[in-house]
Amino acid sequence: MSGSTGERSFADLLTSLRYWVIHSITLTSLFIAGWLFVSTGLAYDVFGSPRPNESFTESRQGIPFRTRFDSLVEQ
Repeated sequence: MSGSTGERSFADLLTSLRYWVIHSITLTSLFIAGWLFVSTGLAYDVFGSPRPNESFTESRQGIPFRTRFDSLVEQ
């Protein structure tokens, strides 16, 4: 059935050396790029989240808890 459309079977893909070379390079480079994105701190800058050492400062040691009534106080 798989030969009727000209597609290769899944077993042929898994045993293909070309498949493993392409995916070993692609998956490895994606892993390294993600690790660098997080380890350099660029992820914190892009998404605007505080770094772990900036979450609790000397002046703010409590949990940053916001309620729906905080907006009424700020007005």
